[in-house]
Amino acid sequence: MADREIESFEEFWPFYVEEHSKPATRALHFAGTAAALACLAALAINQKWKWLPAALIPGYAAAWVGHFFVEKNRPATFKYPLWSFLADQKMFGLMLAGKMEEEIEKARMKAEVKREGSRQ
Repeated sequence: MADREIESFEEFWPFYVEEHSKPATRALHFAGTAAALACLAALAINQKWKWLPAALIPGYAAAWVGHFFVEKNRPATFKYPLWSFLADQKMFGLMLAGKMEEEIEKARMKAEVKREGSRQ
């Protein structure tokens, strides 16, 4: 987790990207989000709104498997639930557009610059 409290989504996003550094974690998030969206669509089509909370289960289950067993870190959802949910959707969209790797590279470069600066 970050050393200090994160105060905006703009601050949260780079942290989120770092916490999803492994392709397998991102793939699990993508699959979970896709499954949750499919559940949501099925609920909407069938107008079974009482089951809406159940639509979140596949998304969070897949994501948490990625964090606990692949990244070996704690899901940001526990401390920043809304920003984490929004970041999941942003990552899903970037992955659909084929642009998530650019975000990973930006985060790596920023982290490297930060490390270099702290050494001096």
